[in-house]
Amino acid sequence: MKLTKSIMLASATMFASAGVQAADLPVKAKAVEYVKICSLYGAGFYYIPGSDTCIKLGGYVRATTVVGTNGVWGAATGGVAGARNRLSNYYTAQSRFDFNVDTRTVTEYGVLRTYAELAFTWTAGGYNGAGTTAVNGATAYSGTNPAGSGSGQISGGNLSIYYAFIQFAGFTFGRAQSQFSSPWTNYPGNSFDGLPGGGGWEAVNQFAYTAELGNGIALSFSAEDQVTRYTTNIWNVSSATAAGLATGTYGAGDIGGTRTPDLVAALRVDQAWGLFQASVAAHNNHAGYYGVAETTGHPDDKWGWAGQLALSIKNIPTGERDTINVQGVYTNGASSYNFHPYTAYTYAMYGSTGLGGAYQSVGLAGVSDSVFVTGSDQQLTTTYGFNGAYTHNWNPFWNTAVYGAWAAVRYNSTAKGYICGAFVGTLALSSGAAGCNPDFNYSVVGLITRWTPVKNMTFSADIAYVMLDQKYASGSTVNLPVQAGIAKPAATYELKDQNSLQMMLRVQRNW
Repeated sequence: MKLTKSIMLASATMFASAGVQAADLPVKAKAVEYVKICSLYGAGFYYIPGSDTCIKLGGYVRATTVVGTNGVWGAATGGVAGARNRLSNYYTAQSRFDFNVDTRTVTEYGVLRTYAELAFTWTAGGYNGAGTTAVNGATAYSGTNPAGSGSGQISGGNLSIYYAFIQFAGFTFGRAQSQFSSPWTNYPGNSFDGLPGGGGWEAVNQFAYTAELGNGIALSFSAEDQVTRYTTNIWNVSSATAAGLATGTYGAGDIGGTRTPDLVAALRVDQAWGLFQASVAAHNNHAGYYGVAETTGHPDDKWGWAGQLALSIKNIPTGERDTINVQGVYTNGASSYNFHPYTAYTYAMYGSTGLGGAYQSVGLAGVSDSVFVTGSDQQLTTTYGFNGAYTHNWNPFWNTAVYGAWAAVRYNSTAKGYICGAFVGTLALSSGAAGCNPDFNYSVVGLITRWTPVKNMTFSADIAYVMLDQKYASGSTVNLPVQAGIAKPAATYELKDQNSLQMMLRVQRNW
C-alpha cells in the first residue's frame, strides 16, 4: 500500500512538471500576410490580402488657371463670360484631387472588373447674377470675402463621380464612357473641353455588351441614359421670351420624362497601326406638354439618330509616338452626339460694333434636338462636324499638339419659321423674316505644349481660339431687354459673328 501511494505521488509530480514546462514553450505565431504583386494586369496591381482579387489605386492632383474665360476649361460663349465687361473673369483658377480604384478577379467567365473614379474640385469665385452675389465652387456667397459669409466656402467645392461600373463576361453595368465615343472622346490631342465634332467623354449610365472578335476587333451594343447625357434642348417656341432669346434660348424647355434609352452600336478595330471605329445611335425625343397642364396635349415622340467615324494613326514618320486622331459625326434629332455636354448649348457672345444706332454687337445661337410650337409636331435639328489633332513628340520630355474642330447646326424650313417668328415679333429683328436664319457654325483651333520633366509630372500651356459664325443677314439688329445679371442695358444690338481667345496653364501630378 505504501509502495502504491509512492508511485501515484511520483506520477502526479511528473505530469505537473510536464505541464509547467509546456506552458513555458513559445506559441507558434500566425503567419504574416504580405501584400503580393499581381502581374496579371500590368504595373501597379496588388493582391488584396486574403483574396484572389487584384487592386490598383491611382489618381492625380491638378492645379489650373485659365485666362479670358469663366470656365475651366472652356470658351467665353455666354453668361458673364460672354458679356465681356467688368463682370467677366480675366482669369479663373481651379484645384482638383482625383482618386480611382480598379479591382479585377479571374473567374470561369473571364475577368470580373469594377472601376470607380471620383474627383474633388475647388473652382475660384466669379460674379453670377445681379447685385453682389458670386459663385465660389458650387456655393453662392455674398460680398467679396467668402470666409465671412458664414456658409463654409473656404472648405467647399464639389464632388464628381466620373465613373462607377462593373464589367463581367463581356457586359458593362453602370456609369462608363459611351460605346459611341472614340477612345480619345473630345480630346484628340488637347485639354480643351469644348471641342464639338463627336461624342464626348462624360460617362453615362448604361447596360452594354462587347464581343471580342479577335485580332483587335470588337463589336459593342448598349442601352444608355438618354436624358441627362444625350438631350440638348427640346424647345416649345410658342413660349419664347425676349429674355430667353437674348441668351440663345429659342423657347421654353419641354423635355419629358424617360421612356426609351439611347440604343448604341459600335465596331472598333484596334491594332498596332492605329484604330478605326464606326458608331451609330438612336435617340428618342420625348417632349412634355404644350402648356402647364396635361390637358393641353403634346407632340408625338420622334426618333433621331447619329453616326460617327473615327480614325487614329500611330507612330507616323514624323517621330516616335506621333499620332493623328480625327473623327466626324452627323446627327438628326440627336445633337448631343456632336455638341456634347462640355460644349455650350446656347450662345450669347458680345463684342464691338461700327453700326450706327447699335449699342454693341452680339452673336446669338442655340442648339436643340427638336423644336415645335403649340399644336404642332416636333421638327428635328440636324448637325454635323468633325474634330482632330496632330501630336508631335519632340523628345521624351516635350510634345506639342495642334488641334481643331468645326460643327454646324441646321434647322429645317418649318423650324426656321417658328424661330424667326419669335425673333421678328419679340426682338424686332430689323431684317425681318427674309433676313432671319438661326443656323450657325462653331469652330475651334488651338495649340498645346506639354513638358514632363519627371515621370507623371506634366506642365501644360494651351491656347484656344473659338469662332461663332451666325447666319442672320449682315447688318441685322435686334432690340434686347435689360439683362441685369450681365449688366447689359435694353438697347439695339447688331447681330454679328463673334470670337474668343483663351489660355490655360496647368500642372498635374499623376500617381
